[in-house]
Amino acid sequence: MTISAQSRSDAGLATALRISVSRLARRLRVERIAQGSIAQELSDTQLAALAALERHATMSPGELAEHEKVQPPSMTRVIAALEERRLVTRMAHPTDRRQVVLTVTAEGRDLVHQTRRLREAWLARRLQELSPQERATLRAAAPILEKLSQS
Repeated sequence: MTISAQSRSDAGLATALRISVSRLARRLRVERIAQGSIAQELSDTQLAALAALERHATMSPGELAEHEKVQPPSMTRVIAALEERRLVTRMAHPTDRRQVVLTVTAEGRDLVHQTRRLREAWLARRLQELSPQERATLRAAAPILEKLSQS
């Protein structure tokens, strides 16, 4: 295969993945909004930041911004919205008094768990509609998609 043919092939794969991943993300977003909880009031960025805090226990605002691949001023607005809803709290940094660390509240943790549970249940139902071979292909692709999302 020539390099130009491979480029076209890679470009075609990129287009197909972009469209499919975007549609799936949109469907998951619609499902979250349909739940009718406070989760529908949060933006995707707010919910992602809340979930990251739930996974990592504590993070500084800068660490959270870096983790979520957003600029610090944007994360400041996200944190303010989450604090206003009492989903996260700020505490003094244990070793550097100039900094703060963020932690998720019990209400925030419950919201993340509920949202995650409902989204995964919806996706599990959709996966049951696929053949065993299709599910095996997705199982093999999941780590690759994660790698792409982290690069």
